[in-house]
Amino acid sequence: MSLKDKLMKTGKETEQESQSVLARAVALHLDGKPAQALKELDGAMAISPKNPEILAARGHILCQLEQWKEAAENYTKLMETSPRSGAAQYNLAVCLEKTGQWEQSRARFEAVLASEPQRVEALLGQGVCLLHLGKAEDALPILEKYLDARPEDESAKFSKAVALQMLWRFDEAMPAFEDHLAKHPQSEETLTNLVAIAVARKDDSSLKKFSERLLNLNASSEAALEGMATCAFLQGDYHAASVHCQNLVKITPDHYERTFNLGVAFQKQKKWAEAAEAFGNAIRVRPDAKQAFLNLGIVRQEAKDFRGAKEAYERALQITPEVADLLFNLATVVEELGNKQEAEKLYQRVVAKDGDWEQAWFRLGYLGLEKEDWKGAEEAFELCLKKRADWQDALSNLGLAHWKSRNFDAAKQTYQKLLVLAPDSLDAYRGLAATAIELKDNDQALEYQARLIDMGERGAELFYNTGLLLHKQGHYEDAARLYQEAINERAEFAEAFLNLGHAMMSQGNEAEAKSCWKLALEAKPELATGYF
Repeated sequence: MSLKDKLMKTGKETEQESQSVLARAVALHLDGKPAQALKELDGAMAISPKNPEILAARGHILCQLEQWKEAAENYTKLMETSPRSGAAQYNLAVCLEKTGQWEQSRARFEAVLASEPQRVEALLGQGVCLLHLGKAEDALPILEKYLDARPEDESAKFSKAVALQMLWRFDEAMPAFEDHLAKHPQSEETLTNLVAIAVARKDDSSLKKFSERLLNLNASSEAALEGMATCAFLQGDYHAASVHCQNLVKITPDHYERTFNLGVAFQKQKKWAEAAEAFGNAIRVRPDAKQAFLNLGIVRQEAKDFRGAKEAYERALQITPEVADLLFNLATVVEELGNKQEAEKLYQRVVAKDGDWEQAWFRLGYLGLEKEDWKGAEEAFELCLKKRADWQDALSNLGLAHWKSRNFDAAKQTYQKLLVLAPDSLDAYRGLAATAIELKDNDQALEYQARLIDMGERGAELFYNTGLLLHKQGHYEDAARLYQEAINERAEFAEAFLNLGHAMMSQGNEAEAKSCWKLALEAKPELATGYF
């Protein structure tokens, strides 16, 4: 027998043995023993590694056992042996899809459709891959084409709903998901998508309904817990929000957003210590998080930990320099710590960065008043009023700045504007009274001060100054009454005793006048100068 004959015989024997192995594998598979069938086929691969029948059978069983990576490798070999096999091409695409190789899978499905347009199931695979690639706009018409052929396919309906959701076409997506949920009430994926739509819509009612239902299916569902937390935030129930956020943080302690949101929930409840701890943990997870440092500074500031707040704000500014809100918050803390000069510089940096920052201009005006820079205070408060013409505190302080700089006409106009906005403003009446005195308009001053007293204002200086005005007009009895009111407010008010004596003398009550003068001298001996 020639060598050629021997080789031919060997080839036939090999083919026969492969067929025998394949038969045994099929029998085991029919008996419900796919793992054992796979072992038989693995043995056959050693004898005939490129046998299409063996490769096809092996791929089928690997898919059944959900060994997708091995199945993909198997079908790749089969494609090398049988490049025109539509089934092998399709199965390879499915395996690539199952292993998350979306672009490679999409390309394979596209190749399948090019060679076998009638294989419509490839449309579904292609659409799903496009969804995973974030190309919902491309996926939607492909999925709709598939549904034209197979309108009852639940998987395709679900995928179409996902595409609509991704395109923010919620009015179409939501009924589709709800219909799917009615048929598959245990579907966590469907509920998760419904929760996501409710979050996007800020629909707290639907959000609560779907989140609670998802929690009933899976008590540790992160989507459900996030939905409940979001719902609680939307409804202003910050206690509930903190509970749900705490549960999320237990599951994922190194999740920045969830830890940060826990801090916000505590912050809203004014639980400063707990909020500070949560923001500190968020910073541990993400050391460059400016917002976490900002919020940490805010809660420390609320807790009167001004040095701790200053440290947090300064750290945030190292991350993102010259941010106006950080500079402003730092300035307020520095001002609280008593460093007015540094605070003023920080406020100036704020307005240099953002000239419309009203509160920064207001603080600059206030600091100007404190250091007796009347002109600077006037300019700052005028800028405040350019931003907001009805700002009552700015008007009041601008009036004071004008008065201090002895610009009495401007002070009068400013206080009158304040009175228009706030007819019962004590600051406006006080300012107008003081301005009228400086302008020698005693009648007007008396009218304003009388109005203050009628409004229930009490104070030794108010009674005393009103008494002086009445005294100058010759109303000695009324003046005496007000001097006595001033003394009632301040028992050792020497000047009030002195002028009460003068008012008594003007009424012919010499004995009472002398008694008042004696009390004035006891309280303030230097008033004796000029007596004689």
